[in-house]
Amino acid sequence: MAFLSSNSPLDVVKHLVLIAVVGLLLVLGFFYVYLPVSTHHGETITVPKITGMNVAALEDYLDQRNLAYFVDDSSYRPNIAPLTVLVQDPAPGEKVKQGRKIYIQVSMKHPPVIKMPKLVGNSSKASMLILKSYDLTVGQIQLVPDLASGAVLKQLVNGKEIAPGAPIAKGTRVDLVVGDGQGNQTFAVPNLINMPEDEAMTLLVGQGLQKGEVFEQPAADGQTPGTVVRQRPVAGPDATIRMGQLVDIWIAK
Repeated sequence: MAFLSSNSPLDVVKHLVLIAVVGLLLVLGFFYVYLPVSTHHGETITVPKITGMNVAALEDYLDQRNLAYFVDDSSYRPNIAPLTVLVQDPAPGEKVKQGRKIYIQVSMKHPPVIKMPKLVGNSSKASMLILKSYDLTVGQIQLVPDLASGAVLKQLVNGKEIAPGAPIAKGTRVDLVVGDGQGNQTFAVPNLINMPEDEAMTLLVGQGLQKGEVFEQPAADGQTPGTVVRQRPVAGPDATIRMGQLVDIWIAK
C-alpha cells in the first residue's frame, strides 16, 4: 500500500501515471476486445441472389443465412408470377454484416387499373405502340373494307367496343378493327331508283358504300311514295364508284 500513499510529490505523479495506464487499458479493451466480440467485427456474409424467388420462400431462405428482407416497392409485370422478387439491394455477391436487411421490389399480385387510351383514328402501328406503352396486350387485328387503309376503326375488349377513358386492367387484351384500304377499288354504281328506302340502304351497306344525304320531294305521277326517285352519283353503263363513298338519295313523299 506504500505505492498508493501520497506523502510526496513523486507519489502524486505515480498515482497519475497509474490512472492514465488504467484508462488507456480500458479504452483499448473497449475498442479491440468488447466491440469486436459484441458486433462480430470482421464477420461478413455474401449476399445471395434472390431475384426470381417468390416472397413466400424468402423468409426461411434468408433466416438460414442470418439475413432479412424488406419490400420497399412493387410494379406490374404481365409475364411474371405475382410476388416475385424483381430487384434487390444490396446486389448479389456483396459483403454485408449478419442481420442486414435486403431491400426488394416485387411484382404486383393484381394488375393496376388504368384508363383506356383512344386508338380510333390512329394507324394500327401507332396504336400497337400505344397499347404496349400502357402495358396492354395487342390482340387480334381484324381487317375490314374501308378507304382508311391501316387506320383503327374500332377498339374492342372481349368482342365489345370500349370507349376511351373507360377503366381497364393492365395486361388486358385489346382487339383492333382496321381498314384494309380496299375502298380504293372501283365498281359500277348501283341503281337504286324505284327501290324502297330501306332496301336501298341495305344494298348500299352490302356493297360497302355509305348513306349520304337523304332528301324528300313530292311524289310525281307514277312514283310510289317512300321509294328512291333520284340518286347521286347516278347509275349508268360507265358510272363507277369507290368502296366507302357516299351516295345521296331523294325519296318521294
